[in-house]
Amino acid sequence: VAVEIRTDGHHWSQSYERGVPTAPLAQGEATEETGTSVTFWADSSIFETTDYSFETLSRRFQEMAFLNKGLTIKLTDERASAKATAGADSDEATAGEPEEPRTVTYHYEGGIVDFVTYLNSRKGEVIHPTVIDIEAEDKDRLLSVEVAMQWNGGYSEGVYSFANTIHTHEGGTHEEGFRGALTTLVNKYARDRKLLRDKDDNLTGDDIREGLTAIISVKLGEPQFEGQTKTKLGNTEAKTFVQKVVYEHLADWFDRNPNEAADIIRKGIAAATARVAARKAR
Repeated sequence: VAVEIRTDGHHWSQSYERGVPTAPLAQGEATEETGTSVTFWADSSIFETTDYSFETLSRRFQEMAFLNKGLTIKLTDERASAKATAGADSDEATAGEPEEPRTVTYHYEGGIVDFVTYLNSRKGEVIHPTVIDIEAEDKDRLLSVEVAMQWNGGYSEGVYSFANTIHTHEGGTHEEGFRGALTTLVNKYARDRKLLRDKDDNLTGDDIREGLTAIISVKLGEPQFEGQTKTKLGNTEAKTFVQKVVYEHLADWFDRNPNEAADIIRKGIAAATARVAARKAR
């Protein structure tokens, strides 16, 4: 790894191999610029493969841009093979002209709201036009949460959680808090508004989340990752924090948007009706 930093009026550089500096920190020429450049070469004695996948990096960088509102990430593939492929795919490629490197740029002012919109754009009609956007921070506990959610007309659930921008594939306490708040609130609201009758059973979490696309992103000072692949969040404070924040903000959104809230609940009721009918048919 080679690191170059422009700060404190100078250019600084240092290289590392296997985590150990190869030379002392070097002070270079004076500069008024600021910024950091990091160059990484994969060690073939450590990694099974040192061949980078443009598609894999592109997906991850797009994800990072969604999770960090306003951040711009530019990915350029300057390998000769990539330039040849890009030139072959171009209708305007002309013999003798230099091939342009393959480049993508990601920037999302809406952050995870744009993420949900992007995911739902491939899932057909949405149940309510506005993406529900929730943000809260507890500075004393170094804990913050962002949630964006929107129901579509489909039948599959798409809830994705992240902790410190790491995709927590196995879920965890932040996701448990979200699911608990959502299930409790929807059932309470449905009964208060007589959308569920006294004799009706409560909607299950699966009923409520049918057609839901949601992003849950928490940031913690000291995250605790569990599970075989370390992609499950274990911080207990994340559950109570997320549950309280989501319940309060979503309750407020339901109160301010009663028609959309009723549509969401009716979709859950339809899912419950279909579930019961399928069980009886067996």
